[in-house]
Amino acid sequence: MYIENRFQEVYDYAKNVQSPYLFIPIREGRTHHYPAPQAYRQINKSTDGVEHVGNHTLRKTFGYWFYKATKDIAILQKILHQSHPSVALRYIGILKKKPTTY
Repeated sequence: MYIENRFQEVYDYAKNVQSPYLFIPIREGRTHHYPAPQAYRQINKSTDGVEHVGNHTLRKTFGYWFYKATKDIAILQKILHQSHPSVALRYIGILKKKPTTY
């Protein structure tokens, strides 16, 4: 799903969520998060055949675009609970190239 077309819909949904979780099962009286296997199935069902999508895909995608927009690795490191800025960058798929020495 191309999220730019759905931004307002997702934003409106997220700002009205009364739970600490963004997505919760739609069942009367349930207020806890999806178990990991169920979340994995739901994410994969919504990706329409895209390969290599898992439970961390949303988290990594958020981290990648947050970093691209802000370049604030210190805040991203805290958000992702990573031990070091280089670990956070590696997690989101951005590798700092070491200068080559001759």
